[in-house]
Amino acid sequence: MEEHEIESRLRDFGLSDKEATTYLTILRNGEAKASTIAEEAGVSKRYVYSISEELEKRGFVEVNDHVIPTTFEAKPPDEVLADLSKSLDTLRPELNDLFTATVDGIEQFEVVKTQVTVEKRLAQLIERAEKEIALSLPIGMLEQVEPELAAAVDRDVFVILVLTGNDGENSDVIDIPEEVASVVRVWREHVPMILAVDSTYGLVAPVDMLARTTSDMRAISIAQPQLVPVLSGSFLGNYWPMAEEVYHVDAQELPATFRTFRETVMQADLHLRADDWLTASIEARPVFEDGEYRTIEGRVSGVRQDIVKPASNYFPVENSLVLEIDDEEVTIGGPGAFVEDYEAREVVLEKE
Repeated sequence: MEEHEIESRLRDFGLSDKEATTYLTILRNGEAKASTIAEEAGVSKRYVYSISEELEKRGFVEVNDHVIPTTFEAKPPDEVLADLSKSLDTLRPELNDLFTATVDGIEQFEVVKTQVTVEKRLAQLIERAEKEIALSLPIGMLEQVEPELAAAVDRDVFVILVLTGNDGENSDVIDIPEEVASVVRVWREHVPMILAVDSTYGLVAPVDMLARTTSDMRAISIAQPQLVPVLSGSFLGNYWPMAEEVYHVDAQELPATFRTFRETVMQADLHLRADDWLTASIEARPVFEDGEYRTIEGRVSGVRQDIVKPASNYFPVENSLVLEIDDEEVTIGGPGAFVEDYEAREVVLEKE
């Protein structure tokens, strides 16, 4: 490596051109007086004294001011590099703390002040979806996010959509493109917008903020996996049951593995309505034990759900399969299940 390249690397560590030149001069001499260093580096003796004190603080050199004349001695490069590495390692946790303040570039908590930014965040988060979107949206805003929703459906994201504030219009005549969601409901009430994406990203915006660009209301964007399921739970428990169903996808061909447990339950329900006999192979673990995931198999004898109407669940947000195994029925819930017998990680549905 040429010396100018070494100087360039030293500048990466915060040294100026003159500091780098002075340091390399000391390094070449090993130990030298100020006059020698000044002459070879093309700087003044005063500068040598000044910068050497700074280089000593950084761990590059030692100033031997206990001798006359004062000499300046380069520390072994291995020691210098070891100290720099140690400093970087010390900085690592602090940098990681700052880095984890975002999830893939999205702030963990953001107060959104304008309607324009709400619309921008809405589109951004829909584009990030990989598995599931739950969304309540004023019907007048649908056109703005149609492309993003259609693209999500096209990449097999399970989209459950409530369109709100249709002011009593007959839902049968509302023109809703089927490609924007897996299941669509409408509700004439004007309610806040809620978006939950993949149990990772969320967005909540009050009605007034969406209706008026001059509103002083604020929206909240979050990227915390611990909190986003609360949003989807509120959506499914409070909004979804109140809305009128206007569309859902057809039963898909089996065998199949679906991206989310809610979609699995919905598809099982659609097939059972068509009098199909289903079996399921499930990676699951007991809810009430600290057990490992294992494969269980059986006939699907029932479904408890409220994704498509009529609902068959016993309480809001319940979505589970009833599996018959060796003349015994067990219940299967999705990730985070707490009332079912088993928590499923993956389900393969198949016709008998």
